[in-house]
Amino acid sequence: MVHGRDAAAGRAVVDTITDAGGDATFVEADFTDPASVRHLASAAREWRDGLDLLLNNAGGLFAKGRLVGPGIEQTFLVNHLAPYLLTAELLDHLRGGARVVTTASEAHRGASLDLDRPLDTSDYSGMGAYSHSKLANILFASELARRLAAADRSVNSNSIHPGFIPGSQFGRFLPGPLSSLFRLIGWVPGTASVADGAAELLHVAMSDATADESGEYFTGQQSVAPSAEAQDPDAAARLWRRSAEMLGIDEPLPVDPETPSGSSTA
Repeated sequence: MVHGRDAAAGRAVVDTITDAGGDATFVEADFTDPASVRHLASAAREWRDGLDLLLNNAGGLFAKGRLVGPGIEQTFLVNHLAPYLLTAELLDHLRGGARVVTTASEAHRGASLDLDRPLDTSDYSGMGAYSHSKLANILFASELARRLAAADRSVNSNSIHPGFIPGSQFGRFLPGPLSSLFRLIGWVPGTASVADGAAELLHVAMSDATADESGEYFTGQQSVAPSAEAQDPDAAARLWRRSAEMLGIDEPLPVDPETPSGSSTA
């Protein structure tokens, strides 16, 4: 299942997949709108009896800070809260042995978790908001892994930095000169193509070598240590709880109240 805000682009992807002999469908969904995320989850539940793989691949970088949806800064809502909500809505639909892979970024390094930041755009920085959201992605993926293990669910959760990929157009909402610069950076050695990034993602999502890995952060098809902040289990637990509050939902995979914060695995 392919989803996105641009129906024409989404259907073009579906056509490419079906032309190659695959099976795909497109669902239009806007990650700035939690109701649209819930619609996507409902469509996924109707599409298949169960899911083996969930790829959380949101990665928007925005020049201007805007409060959208339930009054949340759009970078945090699109990159973290929407995937959090989608995963929560699909938890009961994930089969045994399923994998959840969340796209993060090396840009998380240097960011510190600030759960008041998404509620205020007065001191907005596009790159700062992006880095903060990617830190949230890693903390979310690791906390999901802990809670799945505590619930005795045979579902793995990992995060990945697929490389810096100018061709992904993640900076397309930047002003003209900056957006053009991101496209030009694609010629710089060390940047990755879309195909390279997809290969990194699929390694974590489908390789036998990663079948038993959970709670890990990958880059270059290797499990590596993220920043110290991204390894803080108490920060991950705080983010998990506060994300549910921001969305106005019950906490997914609640842990025993006697279990210490950030220590939900056995």
